[in-house]
Amino acid sequence: MAHIVIINPRFETSYWGMEHALPLFDVKANLPVACLPLLAALTPAEHTVTLVDENIQPIDYDLCERADIVALTGMIVQRFRMTEILTELKRRNCFTVVGGPWVTVKEDYFGNLVDVSFIGEAEETWPKFLAEWQQGNHVRRYEQSDKTDMSKVPVPRFDLLKMDEYAVGSIQFSRGCPFTCDFCDIIVVFGRKPRIKASAQVIAEMEALLAAGMDTAFIVDDNLIGNKKAIKEVLRDVVAWQERRHYPMTFLTEASIDLADDAELMQLMVDANIRVVFIGIETPNEEALRETKKLQNLRKGGTMLEKIHTIQQTGMEVWCGMILGFDSDDATIFDAQRVFIKDARIVNAMIGMLAAIPKTPLYTRLAKEGRLDHDDPPAFGTNVIPLKLSRETLRDGYLSVLSDLHQPTAYFDRLDALYIDARIEPESTRLRHLRRHPLRLLALNATWAMEAAGIFVRLMRRVKEEDLRAVYRRRLLNLLRHRRSPIILQIYAIKCAMHYHAHIMVQQMHSGGGIVNSF
Repeated sequence: MAHIVIINPRFETSYWGMEHALPLFDVKANLPVACLPLLAALTPAEHTVTLVDENIQPIDYDLCERADIVALTGMIVQRFRMTEILTELKRRNCFTVVGGPWVTVKEDYFGNLVDVSFIGEAEETWPKFLAEWQQGNHVRRYEQSDKTDMSKVPVPRFDLLKMDEYAVGSIQFSRGCPFTCDFCDIIVVFGRKPRIKASAQVIAEMEALLAAGMDTAFIVDDNLIGNKKAIKEVLRDVVAWQERRHYPMTFLTEASIDLADDAELMQLMVDANIRVVFIGIETPNEEALRETKKLQNLRKGGTMLEKIHTIQQTGMEVWCGMILGFDSDDATIFDAQRVFIKDARIVNAMIGMLAAIPKTPLYTRLAKEGRLDHDDPPAFGTNVIPLKLSRETLRDGYLSVLSDLHQPTAYFDRLDALYIDARIEPESTRLRHLRRHPLRLLALNATWAMEAAGIFVRLMRRVKEEDLRAVYRRRLLNLLRHRRSPIILQIYAIKCAMHYHAHIMVQQMHSGGGIVNSF
């Protein structure tokens, strides 16, 4: 029997991390990293597992020192904190194993700080390693010969995490993406053939999340609709489950823009109670989309703006990722991004400078061209040396776009355009179902109203700038003049908190706090 400690390192401040908004939600982290409870579920019962999410609690290094195995996961943006943790574990002579997205694409990064590395997925290699470790014949590197059979993935051990400290839960339906975007590491790690769980597995995970106290979850698939035929079958079963259980859960997810081409799929997502869809729009520059092989954004059937509006009209809000610094981008791209996001009525747009992840086609090409900055961290927030822009111009333009999008007037005008002018109806199927159950509907509306009130009170207490507090008050009062729906009120309160996070993050970048980017 072994005592195993599995650690997720602290994240640096990021757009989606919501670090400055978390106190307004009365939680410590946005959502749990899916691999921690999954690794615990994959661990044979004779072992003892302790999960440590450093975003929730500090690492107990004395506990690590007593453990038989200390496992560390981490993404690209966590690599510096991973190094700090591994250095301390090495000093204490801990037996350390590392896996996750970063070590998968940069195997030699941690050098002799690591005893064992896991490359790619680990559903097969983690139990294999534990068996070989017990026998004293483990190896230093593990990599599966085949992709994981998703039908065999167990229900994660959410019970081992402090789920009440997270804003939302996380759940995974599938892995893989059929597209070929040259900057993306998803097809490197998970492959181009989407693999999907059976409906029974998904529903078991939803039940486990509910049992852990989570009524909202992010479906963390990088492209939920990579296999449209298969996901439709799963969504039909999710809808049936929601109806049987009187719609206890709300979901957010990620999908490609070709979602707009499939009315049946959009309706199934609405019926499953998916409130938000994140889409990789990347750029309004069509030449850049061709350059990066994001051809799904150029398909016939309407412009990207038209497709975004089509999705929004179903009641699902669209969030997006946008990238600056493609080879074909010149100085006009900054205004083009501003105009596109405004016209798209996208409130929450994550803007980033193009970065090259090791093992991706983009990284390989730029390495051959001598256009990679190998300093770590890079001086300008990205390891890509742009073609038509100076590095200073790209950095300054990025900061300018980020600032302009989160000027209170611009931000809340986009919000009003979506919920007041376009009057989209979020969670329409859930609300229609609950109208047949008045007491349940009353309870849900009361919950939304109380959540909105709680966030508003914390905003008024915690936001130091009176001008900003006044903006939040005015915008919420203006909403009430047009729509008094509790769900819309809750959404606006959440949007105020999200704005506050972005506002502080941008302020800190302008005051010399370092560039926040995805690399």
